[in-house]
Amino acid sequence: MAFIIKNFTDLMELDPQGDDGYVGLSPEYPWGRVYGGQVVAQGLRAAYHTVDEAFHVHSLHAYFIRGGDSDEPIRYEVDQIRNGRSFMTRRVVALQSGGPILNMSASFQVREEEAEIQEVFVPEGLARPVDLKPESWNTVMEHCRLPDQLAPARSMSWIRILTELGDDSALQACALAYTSDDFPTEAARLSYPIEPPAHGDDDRFMGASLDHAIWFHRPGRNDRWALHDFHGMGLAGARGLAVGQVFDTEGVHMATVAQELLMRRKKG
Repeated sequence: MAFIIKNFTDLMELDPQGDDGYVGLSPEYPWGRVYGGQVVAQGLRAAYHTVDEAFHVHSLHAYFIRGGDSDEPIRYEVDQIRNGRSFMTRRVVALQSGGPILNMSASFQVREEEAEIQEVFVPEGLARPVDLKPESWNTVMEHCRLPDQLAPARSMSWIRILTELGDDSALQACALAYTSDDFPTEAARLSYPIEPPAHGDDDRFMGASLDHAIWFHRPGRNDRWALHDFHGMGLAGARGLAVGQVFDTEGVHMATVAQELLMRRKKG
């Protein structure tokens, strides 16, 4: 039986166990396995527990090794790779009884006052969340989907965490990590020459996230609506790639996300 998780702050409550070891719990998800964004967010939260408060995550790179079981706690083991004056590097392995389910590297940096330039922007003419109907598949976050574009493959959605997180920059970064895994698969799947169904899951394919990367450009609120704008980069070797940008409601470019996924058409 899965554990009772009421909100995002509950999900980010990790139990310290041993030297740089932390244990997290999972809610039950509609598809049975643990949501990959949860494991990335909890892994980032575990890494944050081992860095000084002056440091903030600027990038992470994660490999999904196998699906997680919601009925079993997840242990996060943090390896303090480097503690520098400007940067700190951590490696995090998420484990269950069947072995590792995720391997992640994360890098943290102190804030530096240098040139501030934004080169990507929110597309014009998009519907705002207030004009759309929110949807949700759990109690942690909700989204407002915008119409997909088949050519070029593009999937967009407004997404927010449903828990007030305030000015806690670590929790806000973990919230972005959690939400960033919701829509990349949609964009990559649109590249396939068979048009996806208008509604619901496409049971003609089997797939899984392979790896996930986030570059955190600017701090922001992910307990407010944020636009996730993903483009499919094409398909090769049963793998698809999606690259996306995350903007806040004022158009500030908060992050860039890239995800590679396995996508095989079912035989028969």
